[in-house]
Amino acid sequence: MNASAATASSTETVLLRREAIPGGTVGVVTLNRPAKLNAWTHDMRTRLVEVFAELGADEDCRAVVITGAGRAFCAGQDLSETAAIDQSDHAAAEAWIDGFDVLYRAVRDIDKPTIAAINGVAAGSGFQFALLTDLRVGHAGVRMGQPEVRSGIPSITGIWAMWDILGKAKTIEFTLTAELVDGVEAQRLGLLTQLVDEDAVLDGAIALAAKLAELPPGAVQLTKARLREIDDAALTDAVEAAKKVHAAAYASGEPQREMDRFLSKRR
Repeated sequence: MNASAATASSTETVLLRREAIPGGTVGVVTLNRPAKLNAWTHDMRTRLVEVFAELGADEDCRAVVITGAGRAFCAGQDLSETAAIDQSDHAAAEAWIDGFDVLYRAVRDIDKPTIAAINGVAAGSGFQFALLTDLRVGHAGVRMGQPEVRSGIPSITGIWAMWDILGKAKTIEFTLTAELVDGVEAQRLGLLTQLVDEDAVLDGAIALAAKLAELPPGAVQLTKARLREIDDAALTDAVEAAKKVHAAAYASGEPQREMDRFLSKRR
């Protein structure tokens, strides 16, 4: 099923449906702000956390697939929201990072396989979020990367999210050049698990989820718990560093100026 066709009539920013599979269901979560490339706001992230908690507690749900409506997976933060942070409001900048900490931990804490169906652009925090899923399915035309510095936003949690997949050299390249890579290169680098035809991304992700759902759930849960344990301290450190760095960045006024310049061009 095409995600954009399934969500076109809805005004909700996060949609949830359950796909029946042998022995249970796959929870299919759709980010649904297609006109904004599914860039998220505070309210959208809050709803997503609630959906993940619901699926995590659902015994019939054996795996979770996350995708985006329209032509993007998620373009990251909606800049019209963060551009309004005042230079003197350090608490607002820190609260913004805390919100992403909650979101990132919510998807990491699901004790079931999670798969991102990357149907288009995955950039900034949307790119980071995709890397926190267990596996990722995409097509050759997707664009993935970390363009945050172009908006005057330092990439701090992004470094943590990329480091174990890309290593130091490529992480530096992604954060400082702000360039996006296509699906073929993304698969070569390990950012995508599977590369399929554009019209098969969501179905491919659901099929992969169904396959993983056949695994003994206890073993999956314990394995995922250990995987989280390995880099949990690094995430905590990244979040604390991000709060300090972003507070300093916003105090300088540079992110606000760059975001306003970007938004002015779009207007």
